[in-house]
Amino acid sequence: MSAAEVAVRADAALGEGPTWDPDAQRLVWVDILGSRVHTYAPASGRRTVMTTEQHVGAAKPRAGGGLVVNLRDGVGLYGPPGSGEAFRWLHREPVPGRRANDAAVAPDGSLWFGTMRYDEAPRGGTLSRITPDGAVRTVLDDVAVSNGTGWSPDGRLMYYIDSPTRRIDVFDVDADGLPYDRRQLAAVEDGFPDGLTVDAEGCVWVALWDGGAVHRYAPDGTLDRVIVLPVRRPTACAFGGPGLTDLYITTARTDLDAPHPLSGSVLVVPGAGKGLAQAPFAH
Repeated sequence: MSAAEVAVRADAALGEGPTWDPDAQRLVWVDILGSRVHTYAPASGRRTVMTTEQHVGAAKPRAGGGLVVNLRDGVGLYGPPGSGEAFRWLHREPVPGRRANDAAVAPDGSLWFGTMRYDEAPRGGTLSRITPDGAVRTVLDDVAVSNGTGWSPDGRLMYYIDSPTRRIDVFDVDADGLPYDRRQLAAVEDGFPDGLTVDAEGCVWVALWDGGAVHRYAPDGTLDRVIVLPVRRPTACAFGGPGLTDLYITTARTDLDAPHPLSGSVLVVPGAGKGLAQAPFAH
């Protein structure tokens, strides 16, 4: 396997949420504390940056074009560039001291979005599901730092991380797409588990905040691969590129006294594995 390379040299305070947009053949990622949504097209090298009005936890492609974003005060929609479609809220629920964090689109096209308190207080965050018509259901209401969420290739399992627990948990998924029977898949000792992605073999790749690495776990929870990185705070990972074989990794430089020169950049490991095509938000 190749070593990590620099895909996008940047100084994001809190780079997060890499997502491959197959229609545009580009990577979408955010700088949460910088209130920016970034895109990067590897084939051309083209980059764009959009500033949001609030801290942005995640941005995901929409089926109709544009983006759905998890903002400090709720979930909103941006139209495709040049469409003239103005930003609008799909769900707005401001809570003082709370902000958005990671989010993921389920196989059925719903968005699962997390929140957390700025002070990371226990039980201060949530994990909720929003459908394209704006209906919201809070699934977990006792979260500290809601982070990685993903699904097995057959959609029958959901993986989830509440970072301070240092656990990667797995749920079964019922016929309505809702999780049940939560249990531990794996525990993390070196750093804190952050964002995750699931590959075509059903293995779970997890970025380790303060762990300087990405771990790959087999479906039975066995650690079977470690990618050591030159930065201390990788935040999330996702497969991208034409064949979904390149692993993109976002990183952070926030609260580091002496950040590595690449902290805040997006890294890539070419040919790391084979990812799963991610569903867009069905709106």
